[in-house]
Amino acid sequence: MSPGAQGHLAMLAFSALVAGSFSLGALVANDIAPTAFTALRFWLAALVVGMLAWRRGSLSRSSFVAPWRYLMLGGFFAFYFVLMFEGLKTAPPVSAAAVFTLVPVMAAAIAWFMLRQVLTSRMALALVIGGVGALWVIFRADLGALMAFDVGRGEAIYFVGCVSHAIYTPLVRRLNRGEGPVTFTFGTLLAGAVLLLVYAWGDIAATDWTGLPPLVWITLAYVTICATSITVVLLSFATLRLPSAKVMAYTYLTPTWVIVWEIFLGNGVPSVFVLGGVGLTILALLLLLRDDTAKNI
Repeated sequence: MSPGAQGHLAMLAFSALVAGSFSLGALVANDIAPTAFTALRFWLAALVVGMLAWRRGSLSRSSFVAPWRYLMLGGFFAFYFVLMFEGLKTAPPVSAAAVFTLVPVMAAAIAWFMLRQVLTSRMALALVIGGVGALWVIFRADLGALMAFDVGRGEAIYFVGCVSHAIYTPLVRRLNRGEGPVTFTFGTLLAGAVLLLVYAWGDIAATDWTGLPPLVWITLAYVTICATSITVVLLSFATLRLPSAKVMAYTYLTPTWVIVWEIFLGNGVPSVFVLGGVGLTILALLLLLRDDTAKNI
């Protein structure tokens, strides 16, 4: 399997795993402070990934040269997760997932400034179509809401977090000095965990950890193992093999996966009009895949 194909397979798994955090996160977002939840999530994820890196023998002093790189990456990534959880207090999971699909457009613009990665015309068209589909879902297929720019508070908060995620993606490629995905991920998670511990200490101390509902712990286990540890490794793995815009193009699948999760959790199916926007995001992904095949990347 070529490195490019490996990157695509990694991002396919990434999109499916990330989707679960939207549906589960929305169920428990009001039961615990986002900063406290994310801090524990990062510490546990750092422990899991750190053990994996140690068992593989990939940890060395040279891996942690210029630790400021990890602090920068960990800060952007932690900020994203905190605002995601804060946004899910009020934003429906499918709408939040649609906001997430705006990341490729932002990542492409940032990657141009940071890495001079140039988009092909087909990639640009795909990003535009995906962006229109995302807006369609965010504004609930309501033209009046779009014209009035009636954005929900949760969606607006999460959008700011997605800007942070869009910066993080090309930054991984810019700051990596040959470290493997697992080692680089461990450094990022550990740095983010330290930053969150300092910033969120008040919320952590004020949380009644023994009184939390069982679903909070189930969600924590899922997001720690599946939606943080595994996905960060997958993202780092794919970013080193694909252009940033193509890596984040797989976020277009997230609303579709979220709908599957919502059906599985018994929360129903969005309206046909909203599903039209989801269809546009899938079309955007297919365009990018076609372009990818043509270029053999």
